[in-house]
Amino acid sequence: MVNISIFGLGYVGAVSAGCLATDGHCVIGVDPNQTKVDLTNAGRSPIIESSIGEMIAAGVASRMLRATTQVQEAVHASDISFICVGTPSQINGNLDLSYVRRVCEEIGSALREKTTYHVVVARSTMLPGSMRSVVIPALESSSGKRAGVDFGVCSNPEFLREGTAVWDYYNPPKTVIGETDARAGEHLVKLYSRLAAPLIRTSVETAEMVKYADNNWHALKVTFANEVGSICKAMGIDGREVMDIFCQDTKLNLSSYYMKPGFAFGGSCLPKDVRALTYKAKSLDIDVPVLNAILPSNQRQVQRAISMVTARGKRRVGVLGFAFKSGTDDLRESPIVDLIEHLIGKGYELKLYDSNVSVAALTGANRDYILNHIPHISRLMVETLEEVTDFAEVLVIGNGAEEFRSPVVSTRGDQVVIDLVRVTDRVSGDSYEGICW
Repeated sequence: MVNISIFGLGYVGAVSAGCLATDGHCVIGVDPNQTKVDLTNAGRSPIIESSIGEMIAAGVASRMLRATTQVQEAVHASDISFICVGTPSQINGNLDLSYVRRVCEEIGSALREKTTYHVVVARSTMLPGSMRSVVIPALESSSGKRAGVDFGVCSNPEFLREGTAVWDYYNPPKTVIGETDARAGEHLVKLYSRLAAPLIRTSVETAEMVKYADNNWHALKVTFANEVGSICKAMGIDGREVMDIFCQDTKLNLSSYYMKPGFAFGGSCLPKDVRALTYKAKSLDIDVPVLNAILPSNQRQVQRAISMVTARGKRRVGVLGFAFKSGTDDLRESPIVDLIEHLIGKGYELKLYDSNVSVAALTGANRDYILNHIPHISRLMVETLEEVTDFAEVLVIGNGAEEFRSPVVSTRGDQVVIDLVRVTDRVSGDSYEGICW
């Protein structure tokens, strides 16, 4: 059993309180709203949510759950405090963290007089950096103590859906613990040890960002499905049937395959088919802003890579891999080719190596394309990887071929690596830069 205080008896707080009490922990709900406190102490839920009313009633009856308006009492009677207060939007779209700041100041004041170790856990959804810029400073200044030393701090995002929150609590897709130190994280590990879900321990910033990646992805999926459905309806096709079939593909459509940040997409299929579908939507007078944004966003990633190279102020650039992905010789709409052509136009000296493309230039299906459409690039190709690494001041890794790993981890002191694909995890420092990491 763990003694827990939960600050904020709204949606997340009430569900967390009911579930934790059901799990056999002693829970104190804290809220400045006397009505919520009175409802909870009467065994009634302050929110409408399936099953939570019965759980709160059972928790109060067993004396495993109670509520109060008194912060100091709750902090001193608990070992872990969960922050579950609201973070509403401001007019400009930024978050209003005034409730979070205020509750942290109150918890910190209570910690000032507490002698035993305490962990403060943020469940409230906050943008990356909020723990470091708001939560920890407020706790430290009001307590006179240091986070990670005198008390622990964790970010523990929730993945609850309204209407199924209790089921989601006990069947999470993952449990994410962002910790300032391992001691703080261990306290949460014990709370969630019975949940059958991957448990990930990471930095507080990563934990904060995971929730935003999740929610924005969900929003994007809904919008994508609606735009596809709108095109389907205009063509007399059942959009639901199309997306039902789409969702049966768990190897590519519903998988992690395309979900790894890196360079822009290219090749003979994706750019062509995005253009074709958005053209069809336009011909049908269907507005599809998400689909229309795909290619411009993809081009922005090319521009980011160009900026990464030019910002280094070095003129000799070597490119390892310039087919649109490893294991192919296809240069059609390769974003690496866009990058190369831009650098040529700016007067950079370049040498290029890609074993697959070299073979294609001699015998492959892309021979005509290489020799006739991009002859200025084919003239920069060299026979060996070493010719590029010996020449280059900036080494650009354009695809994930296995042979490019060694040059990345054994660069000269005057060389810089721009990695567009994360060909290896074994590098760091000023001489290495990844496009999204």
